[in-house]
Amino acid sequence: MHNKIQNASTRHILTVLLFCIAWYVISSSNNVIGKMVLNEFPFPMTVTMVQLCSIALYSGPFFNLWRIRKYQNISRGYYWRLIIPLALGKFLASVTSHISLWKVPVSYAHTVKATMPLFTVILTRLLFREKQPTLVYLSLVPIITGVAIATLTEISFDMVGLISALISTMGFSLQNIFSKKVLKDTGMHHLRLLHLLGKLALFMFLPIWVFVDSFKVIQHPAITGFDYRVIALLFTDGVLNWLQNVIAFNVLHLVTPLTYAVASASKRIFVIAVSLFILGNPVTWLNCAGMTMAIFGVLCYNRAKQVTRASETILPLTQNHRIKYEPLKGNLDPYYQGAMTSSPNGFASKRAEKQYTNLNPVPTNSLLSNGNVFPNGSTMTTTRLLFV
Repeated sequence: MHNKIQNASTRHILTVLLFCIAWYVISSSNNVIGKMVLNEFPFPMTVTMVQLCSIALYSGPFFNLWRIRKYQNISRGYYWRLIIPLALGKFLASVTSHISLWKVPVSYAHTVKATMPLFTVILTRLLFREKQPTLVYLSLVPIITGVAIATLTEISFDMVGLISALISTMGFSLQNIFSKKVLKDTGMHHLRLLHLLGKLALFMFLPIWVFVDSFKVIQHPAITGFDYRVIALLFTDGVLNWLQNVIAFNVLHLVTPLTYAVASASKRIFVIAVSLFILGNPVTWLNCAGMTMAIFGVLCYNRAKQVTRASETILPLTQNHRIKYEPLKGNLDPYYQGAMTSSPNGFASKRAEKQYTNLNPVPTNSLLSNGNVFPNGSTMTTTRLLFV
């Protein structure tokens, strides 16, 4: 039995480890390829369009193949109140994320996205009047300081890129907050919610893309000249983005929220390191220090949240709670009354013992016998426990 439990635990750890490795590799590849696409094909809306199409096209068949349960019918009012705003938020967050990726290096964009805990604290305070303990507020200081240092020392700084990254981070933070509410209210599978939001965002985004980007895209040399490289990069970017979303949701399902937050922060470090190594954008030591401080701040925030939750769940055992017990009145239960006396047999009198024994014969090897006889025949007469 012990070996089976140990084997199951080992399999779970290996599964999580493999998922995290795949998540890190796919996420870093997606960001690097996305940056390469946008350098040659500067249309962030079109890149977003390709990713939303990938979610809408691939999710349905694969989720059915994996036998992921379908969601129940959702009321029209709930759709308009929560689902539609979530889909709109997904569209806006994705577009602004690609604009920031287009304007600034991948490493800087991900450093700015480390401010998500800051937005989470602010938004939960504004929307739900939720206050945080001092420790959580203090953990935000290294995040803000690190991002500020990285911003001031960024060689390829662009204001549009910074603002887009901040808007994107706020959008994803809002998504996280309200996605949890939708999953709790509807009981929907998290991957089905991803599919639904992807489809709705695609339908809402299509008219805007046609009006803003479509005619420019058609006239671009990569499309008119049928550049296989750009088209292949666009297709690969869409597939990798879909895989990244699926794996991220699965990791969240397999581990605790704190473990997921730490894994996500580690993934951000991995993405920054890979982008610096492959794309080779110039950075200074002070810039690296700012990035490191911001990521360290995210880890401190996660730890502060863990400590806060733990302190909220600990019972106040140090307080002196006295509960007054009173014996039953009358001779209705001589065994209970005997438990309150010093009689070795547990009864108030010999007469009470004789009456109770005649009416309720108990085997001599019972744990509930009056003399607390244990199966080996020994007795315990000093302390009595009463289970009711």
